[in-house]
Amino acid sequence: MTTRHAVIDTAMLGPVTIVADDDAVTGVYFRHHVRRPAQELFGAAVSIVDDDLLGEAAGQLHEYLAGQRREFDLPMSPAGNDFQRRVWERVGAIGFGATVTYGQIAEQLGDRSAAYLVGQAVGANPLCIFIPCHRVIGANGSLTGYAGGLKRKRALLELEEPAMVSAGRLF
Repeated sequence: MTTRHAVIDTAMLGPVTIVADDDAVTGVYFRHHVRRPAQELFGAAVSIVDDDLLGEAAGQLHEYLAGQRREFDLPMSPAGNDFQRRVWERVGAIGFGATVTYGQIAEQLGDRSAAYLVGQAVGANPLCIFIPCHRVIGANGSLTGYAGGLKRKRALLELEEPAMVSAGRLF
């Protein structure tokens, strides 16, 4: 196999494009996604019925949006530099219903002053939702930046809100 993609419709987020290369998911994009790669880089359009990996990714995304899944269990291979990958690893460890700030991630990486760079890396995350960058918020608890737009970020956080309320963590 090579690079290919499928577009799935979701009631909450609108159309979502899932991209895979060989045996790993490499991208999740919205129609008006900030930093959306050129369409030709997505490879051929395929049906989720005919592609096991994209079918599984679509199924897990639908389960998450229906409140039936809290984690994703997919092979993922986001393209990025070493720093970005370190940030995405931290973002991927943020639990369902939890939020952290850019500064907290920078501190975890050893340099609290690198919050801006962390923000840049979070913004470049090619696997939004699967690597849950919507769970990263501003230092004052505000919703800042999301490649899919703040409306989608708010919707995803509200989807997880019952867990946040029960854990005493509100954004």
